[in-house]
Amino acid sequence: MTAQLFTPLSLRDIRLRNRVVIPPMCQYSARDGIAGDYHLVHYGRFALGGAGLVILEATAVVPEGRITHGDLGIWSDAHGDALARVAGFLKAHGAAAGVQLAHAGRKASMQRPWEGNGPLSADEIARGEAPWPVVAPSAIPLDEGWLMPAELSPADLDALTAAFAAVARRADAAGFDVIELHAAHGYLLHTFLSPLTNRREDAFGGDRAGRMRFPLGVARALREAWPAGKPLFVRVSAVDGLDGGLTLEDTLAFAAELRVLGVDVLDCSSGGLAGSATAARIRRDYGFQVGFAEAVRRETGLATMAVGLIVDPRQADGIVTEGRADLVAVGREALADPNWAVRASRALDGAEEPGFEAWPQQAGWWLERRERDIGRLGPWRPA
Repeated sequence: MTAQLFTPLSLRDIRLRNRVVIPPMCQYSARDGIAGDYHLVHYGRFALGGAGLVILEATAVVPEGRITHGDLGIWSDAHGDALARVAGFLKAHGAAAGVQLAHAGRKASMQRPWEGNGPLSADEIARGEAPWPVVAPSAIPLDEGWLMPAELSPADLDALTAAFAAVARRADAAGFDVIELHAAHGYLLHTFLSPLTNRREDAFGGDRAGRMRFPLGVARALREAWPAGKPLFVRVSAVDGLDGGLTLEDTLAFAAELRVLGVDVLDCSSGGLAGSATAARIRRDYGFQVGFAEAVRRETGLATMAVGLIVDPRQADGIVTEGRADLVAVGREALADPNWAVRASRALDGAEEPGFEAWPQQAGWWLERRERDIGRLGPWRPA
């Protein structure tokens, strides 16, 4: 009997071969925002490793929307052409190709994580990585010593909405099957949703409806620009984990509105409003964010993707089998083992001697022979 994790899933006209997703994980390895050989190899290995959907990292819709100087971008045709090479490889090897469309807001123009994960320092500036102006719903910096963001005007919001729509069309031309709108982890759209960072007194602030207005407008523009046969995901921080911040009730209301607009999947993360991308006062345990995906799916009927320390095939399969989420994101576990999906398929196979059919043929053929040799020799022991 096939494990539920490895049953196909159709979303509009796109059919995923299984429910394993590689979620966006920033690599900070682009030059001028353009994908290179690193990105082709990095993402391509997950397609060879059996994932059903591979979603590229946060990809900036405008140059000022990058988190760091190393972020991917999609604001020009040159960027789209480079990304098309990656999307083409993923699809050629059985995975659906996704890309996350993003604007970092007040978290833009910062260091790469391993350089300090803070404001750009004299060292980065000396090597030619100067800071640029940042924007937000309200003029509230991330913390002391960070850049002061400029408050976006209604005209600015119109221009950004148009930019998101334009890159959705570019992503389609590049051959992507899925786009994901980034509305989590303290980046621009999340800061509109949270009452801690949105202090506006116009139509784009105030109560929950006002705070949702701009993110919903962007989602609407994407759905109109993106082909009707291709699914649209949205990633959210389901809770801020901070006093007075975004609550699960806020997220349920947002999810219900997104479903009306034609969003297909809510990718349920949490935290990150202040500090690092996923910082929150939430106890980290295996599957610690799955409950958010389960609540959204149950309360709104919107399909969801579960994330958060999902490491074991049985754990992942149980999430789908129990109806807690429709898709399971395996992030850092896949960084440690790009073949996580094919290994999980083999581990969950009910056959007495599961084979290597899920592997690429070029590798599976050799692994079958290796298995026979090991079976003949028995376990290796030191002399």
